[in-house]
This record gives sequence, C-alpha cells and structure tokens, in this order.
Amino acid sequence: MTGVRYDLRFPFIVAALLVVGLMTVSTAALAPRVSPGIFSKQLLGVGLSILPIGLLWWAGRDRIYRAAPWVYGFSLLLQLSTFVIGKDVNGQQNWIVIGPLQFQPLELLKLSLIMMLPTVMKDGYRGLRSYVPPLAVFLPAVGLVVTQDFGGAMVLSVMFLAMLLVYRMPTWHVLLALLAIGVAFPTVLFPHLKPYQQSRLTIFVDPYKDARGAGYQVIQSTIAVGSGGMMGKGYKKGTQSHNGFVPEAHTDFAFATWAEEQGLVGGVAVLLLYGGLIWGLAGMASGSPRLQDQILFAGVLGQVGFQAIENIGAALSMLPLTGITLPLISYGLSSLVMTLTTLALAYVVYRDRFDKMI
Repeated sequence: MTGVRYDLRFPFIVAALLVVGLMTVSTAALAPRVSPGIFSKQLLGVGLSILPIGLLWWAGRDRIYRAAPWVYGFSLLLQLSTFVIGKDVNGQQNWIVIGPLQFQPLELLKLSLIMMLPTVMKDGYRGLRSYVPPLAVFLPAVGLVVTQDFGGAMVLSVMFLAMLLVYRMPTWHVLLALLAIGVAFPTVLFPHLKPYQQSRLTIFVDPYKDARGAGYQVIQSTIAVGSGGMMGKGYKKGTQSHNGFVPEAHTDFAFATWAEEQGLVGGVAVLLLYGGLIWGLAGMASGSPRLQDQILFAGVLGQVGFQAIENIGAALSMLPLTGITLPLISYGLSSLVMTLTTLALAYVVYRDRFDKMI
C-alpha cells in the first residue's frame, strides 16, 4: 500500500463483510426468540454510520487527533454514567437505552482510546517514564469496564498491548508483561470472576461435561457449523439456527449461523476476508512514516483482529466464550456504527499520512 493515497481493496473488503453480516442477520431473524426487526435495525446502523464517517472524512488527520481528548473525556463520562442510568441487557448493566434504541458506551470508548493513545505515545519509548502517559489514559478506561464486561476489558487490553508493541518498547518488557498477565490472571483475576464468567472461560475445553448447562451453547454452535458440510444448506435454509437450537444466533454465534448455511466454503471465505482486512491495516501501518499513525493502526488491528479471532474461535469451541461480537457481521447497532467509524478513521489517517509533514 506504500505510496497509494486511496486503496480501494480496503473498503471493498469492508463492504463484503457488511454483506455477509446483513445476510446473517436477515436469516437469524427467522429464529425463535429473535426479533424479526433486527435486519431493519442493522440496515439503520449502516445508514447512521454515514454521519460519523462523513465527519471524519471532512475533518482529516490533524483535526481528529486534536479532538481526541474531548472524545476520550466524553466516552469516559458516558461509560461512568452506566453505573447510574445503565440498563440491564443480557445480564450486563452497561447499556444506555433511549426509546427503541440501545447504545453501549464501550463501543465509543474503544474508538476514543484508539484516537487518544497515539497522541500521548507519538514520541515512542524513551525510558520507564514513557509508560506513565499511556497508562494514565488506559487504566481509567479499563477500570470502568472490567467489573461490568470482562470480554470488553479483554478487547481494550489487547488493543493496548498491540499499541505498546509498536511503541518500540524493549522486547524484555513485552515478555515481562506477558509473564505478569500469565501469573496474575489465574491467581488474582480469575478467582474474583462471577461463577458464570468462570464457566464460560473454561467450558470450551470439554463442553460435554455440562452439556445441558454451560456447555450447551458451544455444543449447539459446533453442531450447526458441522451440519453445514462443504457447501452449506443454503441461504435462509439453516435448521439448527431457525429451530432455536443455536442460542444468540444473531450475535455471539453469528459465525455458526453463517457456516451452517454457507458451509466450509463460506466459512473459509469469511476467514479470508478478515485476513485481508488485517493485512490491509498492517500495510497501512508499514506505509505510514509517523509513529503516531502506526500506533493508531495497531490499535484498530488489535480490536478488529482480536474480536474476529475470539468470536470465531468460541463458535468452534477452540477459545473461551466471552460474548465478544463478530465485527461487521454480528447484530448490534452501536457495535456496527462504531466498527465502521473506526475503520473509516484508519482509512482517513492513511489518506493523510503525508500531509503537513514537519
């Protein structure tokens, strides 16, 4: 991508994943206990995303970075407000409900961190004190999220780690951080999780030990994926999802819904699309001369890449079930709008990567 101002491959891949998402949501709407109006809301999400994308396109790279502190501060206040006015949705009181619409402030918080962290990390690692500004930005955000949404906190943490890797920190610091996480999670964090959270994180190892309980969702998901065979059952012809066997067929297990109807070929196609998206973001990073922009691309890559890998891995019983949505495919108004906005942010910054070089 080096030297190219507009690379049409990136928006094409995004559009292709959007089509997959709309097809998946439309067929998941046929399942029992799923609102038939979710397809219309998903289309509404595509329409609503035009406004922030247009704003980013007009603003350009420099205005985006100048606005970062304001967006970050607002997102923190919005996330904090969920402790007071947040509504319980699927057992998590971290949603703001306005009439028929639901908004999850976490999605805006992800975007704000991707904007804010590069502004305090643009000079690169210059000693231990260099960690103070990024930690001062990251810790308040993850602290507000971790008690309400452990999966969301995981996404924020992976984003931050991806940015730190581009921050040019010493390799031994990376290894030390990974060691600390490896020790702290099973000994400090895991024992303090709620029982249902603990079971969701471990049941993928052997879901059949609690086939009617914690393992039910994963088992049904793998059955749906396997029943799709090579070519799938056909669009809107899935039986596992339409008969209600696959829980959350439009969100957590959207990949299982897609794979049942489109088979191994369709599943591999989705993996290739995500691979192309990640490759494109990596190309943007390598083709940008400024460290600040490279850190931003790393944050976007960390978010989208981790969510895709975690969601698909959970659907295949290869990774823990954390409730993380599949970017651009899972149903969710706030998730879709913010994901499209985040990808547009990366595209605009890449567009302006050579502008106003000092």
